[in-house]
Amino acid sequence: MGAKHRPATRKALIAGAGALAAASVVAVLLPQAQAERADPDRTPETAMDRLTQLRQAHIPGTAWAMDPRTDTMVVTADETVTGRTWDRLESTVDDVGTDVATLRRTTGEISLFAEGGDAIFAGGGRCSLGFNVVTADGAPAFLTAGHCGVIAEQWSEQAGGEPIATVTEAVFPGEGDFALLTYDDPAADAPSAVDVGDGQLFEIEGPAEAEIGLPVFRMGSTTGLFDGEVTGLEATVNYPEGTVTGLIQTTVCAEPGDSGGPLFTEQGTAVGLTSGGSGDCTNGGVTFFQPVTTALAAVNAEIGGAE
Repeated sequence: MGAKHRPATRKALIAGAGALAAASVVAVLLPQAQAERADPDRTPETAMDRLTQLRQAHIPGTAWAMDPRTDTMVVTADETVTGRTWDRLESTVDDVGTDVATLRRTTGEISLFAEGGDAIFAGGGRCSLGFNVVTADGAPAFLTAGHCGVIAEQWSEQAGGEPIATVTEAVFPGEGDFALLTYDDPAADAPSAVDVGDGQLFEIEGPAEAEIGLPVFRMGSTTGLFDGEVTGLEATVNYPEGTVTGLIQTTVCAEPGDSGGPLFTEQGTAVGLTSGGSGDCTNGGVTFFQPVTTALAAVNAEIGGAE
């Protein structure tokens, strides 16, 4: 945003991410008792009915994603899912079979990472800038996480600093986790690039859809550059603050403060915005991302047009 940078090569990008640990995810969960919603008198008769009911119960600490390669459901549960709830999940997934669904345990608690790569601040909150964009009327702006956008209307480059951008649209929770912030200065320098550290900018050429197995990089203002791969699509994540649908599931790690940061490929395509997950960049976990293509369409903005 105002600092001088030099171009980052793809070789340097890979080396930078490879030097760090990988894999982490999201959230602090609501009381486990909320998961026990089924009325014993209306228990589904089939395993598929039970699986559907469990997904619709929005059990805190769980995420439900699709693997389109096998047309199966991947159910992820964090360490807070225990007792009767865990037993119900495990037995139901076992009953439907591995050709329908698989159950995985993740470390830590699934939560928002509410503490581009550059840090942005508002009040007591800290997030990360995702991607610079150009709005329909040609104004410079950027995308970040929606749960950051609902914290405050104006954001700055430094804690307690003067605002540089104003929230014009924010979605969270519900059908996404994204926000559009327009730079207060219409002549702001907003390059289509990610700050990957050491004064290097990695050029972003445009958006791309996520695919299972796609190698990706994630930049955040707390932990820096990490890599991993996409493991699930159309994920429904049950955060304490609400349920979010349509997310990308990955093995890339993240921590508080990385929220809103960019997920991108070695080819220079923008894929996602950091939402939340479980674990950290020391022990690993799972992280979820807002698809960039969905966010761009919703706010009517483009990547690659800013100079």
